[in-house]
Amino acid sequence: MTSISRRAFIATLPLMGVGLSSAVRAQGDPPASAGATLFQNVRIFDGRSNSLSAPSSVLVKGNIIERISAASIAADPGVTVVAGGGRTLMPGLIDNHWHAMLARATPAEALGDVGFNNLVAGDEATDTLMRGFTTVRDVGGPVFGLKRAIDQGIVKGPRIYPSGAMVTVTSGHGDFRQLTDLPRTIGGMLTRMEQIGGSMIADSPDEVRLRVREQLMQGASQVKLTAGGGVSSPHSPLDVSTFTEAELRAAVEAAENWGTYVAAHAFTPQAIQRAIAAGVKCIEHGFLMDEATARLIADKGVWLSLQPLPDEMRRGYPEGSVERAKADEVWPGIGRTYELAKKNKIKTAWGTDVLFSRALAQRQGAILASLARWYTPAEALAMATGTNAELLALSGKRNPYPGKLGVVEQGALADLLLVDGNPLDNIDLIADPGKTFVVIMKDGKVFKNALAR
Repeated sequence: MTSISRRAFIATLPLMGVGLSSAVRAQGDPPASAGATLFQNVRIFDGRSNSLSAPSSVLVKGNIIERISAASIAADPGVTVVAGGGRTLMPGLIDNHWHAMLARATPAEALGDVGFNNLVAGDEATDTLMRGFTTVRDVGGPVFGLKRAIDQGIVKGPRIYPSGAMVTVTSGHGDFRQLTDLPRTIGGMLTRMEQIGGSMIADSPDEVRLRVREQLMQGASQVKLTAGGGVSSPHSPLDVSTFTEAELRAAVEAAENWGTYVAAHAFTPQAIQRAIAAGVKCIEHGFLMDEATARLIADKGVWLSLQPLPDEMRRGYPEGSVERAKADEVWPGIGRTYELAKKNKIKTAWGTDVLFSRALAQRQGAILASLARWYTPAEALAMATGTNAELLALSGKRNPYPGKLGVVEQGALADLLLVDGNPLDNIDLIADPGKTFVVIMKDGKVFKNALAR
């Protein structure tokens, strides 16, 4: 709709009984802010520290943490009071490698009915929020409509930092076309995968610029490219480097022109090094990297978005399949990559990368808790809150939720969890959110309060 026709359309709305404020809000503004909530007698994990605070009070007004005090805070009339009883108040969790449209759908469903898939994804988004994940960075999939529905309060779910369609090359990771879809005619009809916005094929710097700009136009907060082979793509060998450096540079330039960054799926040293040479700011996975590549990532200040993939994901691929063979090669590298990240002090983010499995999605907190193999509970929880929020901030002005996330401090956005117990002593509390998360707040709104029963 052009700006002129849109103005003409809005001008006719009063004749149809539609208020102008409703019409404008329908364009994408969030719903009205919440009231005030006072948490009393809570011990705070602030998203950075190694220990809890002394018993404190935290006042939330609207969607902002207005005041934190070791002394009691008087409750004004109309303020909702939550008696913490010495429980732990912590930031909402952040999953920095999530696929909201693909977490629950089967591979066949993902290419099927778009309406059905959005309803399924909406239900999963509500479950995600109720697991305590108040923010996700979505790194591939047609998620813009779901994000809008959540932001407008139509669907309950986490904040979404969307990438839109993964950008890949012919036979790259994310190219799920059948061989019968070949040959591809540049400028010809898009395949189903591309039509629904799951991933887009780009085989030259010009095509890369076009596809990246399309995602940014739709509201991408960062851009996702697949710079090397992947496990789940049947025609994408692990050892293959996909984009040329010139193609990667085209994506980086387009993203930087919009003030944001490129995240690149890459496993091997060659794929990682080429992505870094092109200016990519975040490497996703990196499970087959070597020591020299780890040092390069650290020296260049590039982020590494790692996932402690559970073995159930590997075993989910049929024995004898190409995908299972690739998984068997990748999985031993997970622990080694975490060790390299720690040794070289790489800026490390955390995510899950759950695909096509509601059962695994329900274990989102348990996957986080599995970081205890390499980190203390405080280190793991800081990674999934304050540190992950630092990566989100790389989106600059493309950040759809300006403000501080991932921390409990004055002036920060009020995404908060009240935990029955101390997760710094027992991180497994995170794995049982239905029992241990007694209050879940996002953007100053309470979505769960088990203490009010």
